[in-house]
Amino acid sequence: MTPVTIRIIRDEHQALAAMLKSVLLLLAQHRRLGSLPDFAALRAMLFYLDEFPERRHHRKESELLFPKLRARTPRLRELLDQLDQEHAYGERKIRHLEHALLAFEIMGDCRRQAFERAAQDYVDFYLAHMSTEERLILPLAQAELSPDDWAELNEAFTANQDPLTGHAPDPVYEALFSRIVHLVPAPIGLGQAG
Repeated sequence: MTPVTIRIIRDEHQALAAMLKSVLLLLAQHRRLGSLPDFAALRAMLFYLDEFPERRHHRKESELLFPKLRARTPRLRELLDQLDQEHAYGERKIRHLEHALLAFEIMGDCRRQAFERAAQDYVDFYLAHMSTEERLILPLAQAELSPDDWAELNEAFTANQDPLTGHAPDPVYEALFSRIVHLVPAPIGLGQAG
């Protein structure tokens, strides 16, 4: 039986991948049309990526899951250290992407290519990171961690789930998630395409 924590991580990864791909789809659509993208939608999407995955999802992995794995499987230490470094690097990358969006919004089309390149780089980085976790870390965690480990992890991961996986948002984030759902086109939101 798959532990609740692993299901939550996979669900959150799936929601994150959809959000990341939606950023690129939105950009590609507006590039084809020769129009500027909806900057409010992009700001909300990047804020979500910064606020939820970077500050909550990664923190649960780095502070709860990874230490348990290090204790049980020392051979994973180097890979877990790399993933922790990627979590920190991801925070710097999202700041760079947010800055590139601001430059595009303020300075116009002359900054479009730099933003699109930064967005593609961030998406590629993040998708590769999640793939490593799912291919290498989660199967080993399922094999190595004890029922007590899983009980503790399940409680922590269940307490703070990503609203894009179908859970009610923390009241602090209700406006953000409502904004994303209404501004952003499918597959993430209900907004109109182009």
